[in-house]
Amino acid sequence: MSFAHHTDHKIRFQQQYQNAKKYLIPFIADTMQLDQQTTILDIGCGDGGVMSAFLEIGCEVTGIELNEYKFAFSKENLSNYLSTKQACLIKCNIYEEQALTDLKNRFDLIILKDVIEHIPDQERFIPYLKKFLKPGGRVFFGFPPWYMPHGGHQQMCQNKLLASLPYYHILPKPIYIGILKLFGEGKGVITELSEIKDTGISIERFEKIVRTNEYEIEKNTAYLINPIYEDKFGWKPRKQLNLINHIPFFRNFITTCVYYVIRKN
Repeated sequence: MSFAHHTDHKIRFQQQYQNAKKYLIPFIADTMQLDQQTTILDIGCGDGGVMSAFLEIGCEVTGIELNEYKFAFSKENLSNYLSTKQACLIKCNIYEEQALTDLKNRFDLIILKDVIEHIPDQERFIPYLKKFLKPGGRVFFGFPPWYMPHGGHQQMCQNKLLASLPYYHILPKPIYIGILKLFGEGKGVITELSEIKDTGISIERFEKIVRTNEYEIEKNTAYLINPIYEDKFGWKPRKQLNLINHIPFFRNFITTCVYYVIRKN
């Protein structure tokens, strides 16, 4: 029962763009200036929708994307900005020596929107980001906590029941994979969901990595209803109750998204 945005890159682009314009930019702008002097690195830039919103306000944005199809879509979607060199797209792994050579110490802001939960070895990756920041540079993270109802991204499933069923992604991996196979999910979906299960991240583990590696959490907000659900499903975004925010671990189960701006000390 995959939704339209899972297969139509134009829809995904518009959702990413609207979400960034209405929510990411105001959130980040509360901590730093965003203008023609701002250099941004968008890691896992997908179809380019987030980049487009920041390019529209004059920022200079470099996007990195490994997925061949999404990289092609972002080139198509951002062709006007690429032609003026306000935007740059790179298809490479951020750990490659060439990426470090070309991009080291260049950026005021790094954006990871719905990306960190897909990246293995986050304990290594998050401190590594410092290499690409200017002094005082910041990193924005937006991600769904692993334990939230659909933190396993199981909405990608073709089976309608599996796509809508909450929380079963937190079952032990052999049982989870067995359920996916039992209901006839394809090898590609099973592989991707299995990888997400290995890399899913909780609020507590994220904050521990950040503080252990001498970052400062400059701003954070938790959402009961993820802002991007407004464009995906027509649901009004709602911030998480303050009381819930102060209950460690439990908050992960009913928080669908968290936003953070961190800066290196």
